[in-house]
Amino acid sequence: MLDTSGTFIWIAGFAMLAAIVNALGIFAIVKYRKWAEKSKTYFMCFAAGLLISTPLMLALPQALQKNPYAGFMAAAGFLFMVFSNKIIRYHASRDSVAFGIVVAEGIGIHSFVDGVIYAVTFSVSILTGFLSATGLVVHEFAEGVITYLVFMEAGVSKKTAIFYALLIASFTTPLGAFLAYPFIGELSQSGLGLMLGFMAGVLIYISASHLLPQAIGEKKSHSITAFLSGVGLAVFIVLSRLLT
Repeated sequence: MLDTSGTFIWIAGFAMLAAIVNALGIFAIVKYRKWAEKSKTYFMCFAAGLLISTPLMLALPQALQKNPYAGFMAAAGFLFMVFSNKIIRYHASRDSVAFGIVVAEGIGIHSFVDGVIYAVTFSVSILTGFLSATGLVVHEFAEGVITYLVFMEAGVSKKTAIFYALLIASFTTPLGAFLAYPFIGELSQSGLGLMLGFMAGVLIYISASHLLPQAIGEKKSHSITAFLSGVGLAVFIVLSRLLT
């Protein structure tokens, strides 16, 4: 069984923080649209740096220590994200409200998976959870901005866009964390290794195929600096832990 006195507090704290940061992104795009659209690129690049470094340097090696087949699960996690996103894009139509609905479903699933990642990574170690969760929390700001804009593009009113963005993007992350935690507690160390491997593949996909290309594609100045700052922070924290 997991240490509910410590692990659950970390999971719950970061899950709620993610919801708050996502809500701040929605508030920012509503009140300060120009600043929010400019700033989301840097949030995404910094998060991408953290989220590409953490699974490669920490999460995946830990998973392989617990189960030698964790690498196969990492590939499965990556492919799961690839094909689920392909299905969402295939069904999305920019000519109708269906675009907003289908993309919203994708964002909701993505946010729910974020919560599951918190439950898994913190259950392995506080360091793994902290680095993974920090990158995910940072990217929640940009996700809040994007979710609101998706609903506005679908033609709904401003108030309706705010409500659905909060419901789909903000509240689903804590929901995923709280629902997953009891099941994670029942896993053996070998099973936890497989689950961590799967989540490492998901994290690599989110960073390499979602956050970074979208952020760099906007050609903002200093976007690479923000990305390298995220990588540098992850390297510094991991090395500090390994060398002590």
